Amino acid sequence: MQEELVLVRNETFKDFPIGNFPFDPQHSAMGEYHCYIPEGYRGNWYDPVVYHGWNGSGPTWIVTEENGKKFMEQTRVLSALKNLWPMLVSGDEFWQDYSVEVQVRMLSTISPAHAGIMFRYIHARSFYALLFQDKKLKLIKKDQENIEVLALCNFNYNCDTFYNLQVECVGSKIIGYVNNKKMVEATDRSYTRGKIGITATMPAQFTDVRVLMDPQAYKSYLMAKSNWVQVEKNLQCEHPQPVLWKIIDFKNFGAGRQIRFGNLPENNQKFMVIAQHQKRVHRDAYANISCLTAIDFDGNVIWQIGEPSSQKDHAYLTADLPFQVCDIDFDGVDEVIVARNFKIMILDGLTGKIKKQISAPFSDETDKLYSVPFGQYAFDRVNIDSIRIANLTGKTKPTDIIVKDRYSRLWAYDNNLELLWKFNGNNTGHFMFTKDIDSDGKEEVVVGYHLLDHDGKLLWTLPIESDHTDEIVIGPIDPERNEDIIAMACGDEGLVLSDLKGNIIKRHLIGHAQRISVGNYRPDLKGYEICVTTYWGYQGIIYIFDCKGNLLHQFEQPVPGNIITPVNWTGDGRDLILLSGHVQHGGMIDGFGRRVVTFPDDGHPILCADSIDVTGDGRDEILLWDEKKMYIYTQQDNGIKSDVLVPNKYSTINGSNYRGEFSFYNT
Repeated sequence: MQEELVLVRNETFKDFPIGNFPFDPQHSAMGEYHCYIPEGYRGNWYDPVVYHGWNGSGPTWIVTEENGKKFMEQTRVLSALKNLWPMLVSGDEFWQDYSVEVQVRMLSTISPAHAGIMFRYIHARSFYALLFQDKKLKLIKKDQENIEVLALCNFNYNCDTFYNLQVECVGSKIIGYVNNKKMVEATDRSYTRGKIGITATMPAQFTDVRVLMDPQAYKSYLMAKSNWVQVEKNLQCEHPQPVLWKIIDFKNFGAGRQIRFGNLPENNQKFMVIAQHQKRVHRDAYANISCLTAIDFDGNVIWQIGEPSSQKDHAYLTADLPFQVCDIDFDGVDEVIVARNFKIMILDGLTGKIKKQISAPFSDETDKLYSVPFGQYAFDRVNIDSIRIANLTGKTKPTDIIVKDRYSRLWAYDNNLELLWKFNGNNTGHFMFTKDIDSDGKEEVVVGYHLLDHDGKLLWTLPIESDHTDEIVIGPIDPERNEDIIAMACGDEGLVLSDLKGNIIKRHLIGHAQRISVGNYRPDLKGYEICVTTYWGYQGIIYIFDCKGNLLHQFEQPVPGNIITPVNWTGDGRDLILLSGHVQHGGMIDGFGRRVVTFPDDGHPILCADSIDVTGDGRDEILLWDEKKMYIYTQQDNGIKSDVLVPNKYSTINGSNYRGEFSFYNT
């Protein structure tokens, strides 16, 4: 009986103000590694779709009204979507057997546009949906790139009428209704539970979204949710929780994720160098460092170059900036290697004074450049995009310098800034990975889909034609292999695993793979686990794979900026995955996706997050910051422990927003 059902969700959108559903007007890459959340009321909904091509085109969703009735309206047209489905998502991942209904009106019925409801939604690439499309009612299943029609029937909808779409899903049985009339039915066991959502690929209006469960289903849902919450609480009791160690005031020289870490010679104390920038020509394509500030961990300024600014535009950037901190001349003191104003400079880490400098290389071969704004390079000399410290010449440690432009060319220098070689790879991705692969004492370079020898000679190129590498990790991921594996997040090309000879081992098309990390996330399994998250298109999907690339777990985060860095929090050889500083949706998860460490609601910044051992006990601290302040958290039981296992992690001499993070333990 209808009156016996439990009303779990009743959304009329009456609490929403007229206007835009919150969105980033720039449709920018900020969310790739910043927890950047546009202001505004969202209620119980979130938008999992972001696309750079919508810059300047306004919001995807707006709240409209007629005669006191409010509607959530999708505003984009099919030709602008690039195969994306605009969506708004709500509900609980533990909803299992339920009925969901919505009033929907298609403001355009052009083929092949659709409008309807999603249910048992895992993430934006995996769900069921009941849709109006092509003058039919379709019950479909979406699984990554595949869309399967489970059932359909003819239905002559029009643009003037609101229709009541309803789905009942109980076990494997799914029934679709229109205006309370049964229309389609199917049996499928792929997804047993999940959230709900609304979707349309041409303008359409939605209202009166209701989710109902019978009492037993509601009881089962509450029990499943309670069990998960209790497991998380128990695990949080087992894991040390964060304790605020220090707050640092950045005054007017702060920035987003443009910080590098080094060591002072006295007592090996750490310091940080913060870079602000100015944008030139086109968005973030040619950013130039405008101010460098070195401070200690008490916030004292050691030195500063350039003029600091309080403008967010000088602090917020969706790209790397070219600077690193490393003892590059073997004098026992870290230097700062920086490219600024068309010069490559080596600065004294203690004073900021220039020790050596050269002009940036001239920008030749401009007809062979990848993804240049307006098809024309803007300057005679190269605007350096990023820097990598490597060991190309066989020294006892990395002191050679590789610089690159945005997407095409590399130049390698020794520590005296003498040119070693240059390479035009056409598509070099964002950040290089270097490692001595052939055991000759000199590092090879993986850049884009290419492997270069230490002398810049091209050894092989992966057979991938489009997009670019966002992040790369090389390491002993699979213990059953006798060599390292190369793991790459390759944008729309997904997750790619390769051997050292350029043979693809496994590939998953999982959306736009943006970030990647490797760690001991599941100590119960052999080898190391691979974590990947998405951004462009359907953002915030987090996947965890085993050492062979088999999927273990997947879920979707309702907030961006999940950096998925491995954290040595407990010091016992197991790694946690750092998401963000968000109080509700951030924290650290284990390899099962359980939130085992949460951050206190103490007003800390959530824009940026990272992990590094600051206190010196071998375990990582968590750094949360924005352009104004940094909060540093250590463990509840912090103290020097002799039995702490310290993994091999990414060296601080190579900071980047596009480095695949890793945590490998000696076995």
